[in-house]
Order: sequence, then structure tokens, then C-alpha cells
Amino acid sequence: MASHAQTLIALLRDERATLLQAWTTATHGANASAATREEAEELFEALLQALQGDAPEDLQGAGWSGARRLLEALSASRAAQGQSAGDTSAFVLALKLPIFAALQQRLGQDSQTLLQAVVSVTTKLDAMAQWTATAFQRTREELIARQQQELLELSTPVIKLWEGVLAVPMIGTLDSSRTQMVMEALLQKIVDTESGLAIIDITGVPTVDTLVAQHLLKTVTAIRLMGADCIISGVRPQIAQTIVHLGVDLQGVTTKASLAAALALALKRSGWTVARTA
Repeated sequence: MASHAQTLIALLRDERATLLQAWTTATHGANASAATREEAEELFEALLQALQGDAPEDLQGAGWSGARRLLEALSASRAAQGQSAGDTSAFVLALKLPIFAALQQRLGQDSQTLLQAVVSVTTKLDAMAQWTATAFQRTREELIARQQQELLELSTPVIKLWEGVLAVPMIGTLDSSRTQMVMEALLQKIVDTESGLAIIDITGVPTVDTLVAQHLLKTVTAIRLMGADCIISGVRPQIAQTIVHLGVDLQGVTTKASLAAALALALKRSGWTVARTA
């Protein structure tokens, strides 16, 4: 093991308390929380353990596994709290200055060893900071994807309007993945409730192009294959003109201008008569 590596390990051992105090003070002031101090202590111990391993220069190696797990957990925790990737990386990089100051005090007369130790510390902490940034970005992307999925599910509910009558109020733009989700949820609900009629309401769909119309037709076809019928409601004048201009064939598909009109037709087909009381 190189002399500068031995010196660095000895420094981290001997000056542990001082370095940790300087690190947390630099990032969170004199009143750093107990959670912050615990994070710093765990990461410090993981760094020291990795430096004493068989391959201290290889951040991807087995010796750094503990440090990598801590960095990923730190990134995930801070991403959930709404902090930025820069804040997380800055916390790791803030350990540099206390270590540099301690190295300068210990190796002031040995410039070559001091330089080697400074380069080693810089390389490793920079790599750790980069690891947190990558883990942070991955966590944020997973969080955003999960939120988008939840919003998608919330925006396409299947509602039972009447005995044997279901409705799906569509809101926003229709794409292939969303159409597939709507189709699966609607078909499953048809099976579960033994409904014979489904209303797809597109009042909340801002525009209808050829692709959207094709998605609607696929959904209608799938519903019919299940032995149920379908009504498309919310066909506004602008959407009707667009469909005509696009040349989309909706022949055989029942359409209504409003959800109320579609429900009235659905009740009539089901043999129900709704009358106003005197």
C-alpha cells in the first residue's frame, strides 16, 4: 500500500471526531440535526472501510459496496424530501476541506506525499458525489414515473352509472399506453359487473386526431368482442368537424353530444324509463 494511502487512513482514524464536526458544521452549521450527524458518521465509516479494502481505487469494487448503498439511500431520502441533486453532492464534497486542512497540518513538510493524498481524496470524494447525483436522478425518475402512473390511473376511472351501465370519463390526451390501460380496466369491469353497455365520455379530451380516433375505435371493438355495446359521448361540434375532415369512419358507433344524452339512451336500451315526479 502506498505511503500516502497509509497516511490518509491514519489521519481519518486519528482525527475522526474533529473531521466529522467540521464536516457537519460546514454543511448544516453548529446546530446540525442528529439525523445529519448520523448520516455523516455512517458515510465516514464506509469511506474509511473502503480505503482499507483490497481495491481502494475502484469505486465499483466490492470494498465500496457499503459506501455505495449509503450514498444511494442518502440520495433517495433527500429526493423524497424535495432536495436537489446538487445539495446531496455538496454534502459529500464538503468533507474535502476538513481533510485537506488536516493533511496540510500533518504533511506540511512532505509536499509529495501531501499532493498524492490530496489527489486521492479529491478523486474518491468526486466519484462519491457523482454516484449520489446518478442515484438521485434515478430515484427522481422512478418517483416521477410512479406519480405519472398514479395520475394516469386516477384520470381514467371506470364508473358504474346504472345497473349494467358503465362509464369512462376521458380527460387529457389519449396515447397508446393510456388507451391500453383504459381498455384493460374497462374490459375487466365489464366482466366483474356483467355490464352490457359502456359509455366512453371524451368531453375532457382537448383534440381528436387520426391516432386518437383509432384508439377509440380499438376500444369500441374490444368492448364489442366482450359481448357489450358502447356509446361515445362528449362529441362537441369542433370534434365532429375534425373527425369528418380526417375521414375517420365511425360508422356503426353510437355517439352523443353529452354524457347525459348517452345515459338517457343507455337507460332506454336497458328498458328503463325515467320520468319527472309531479
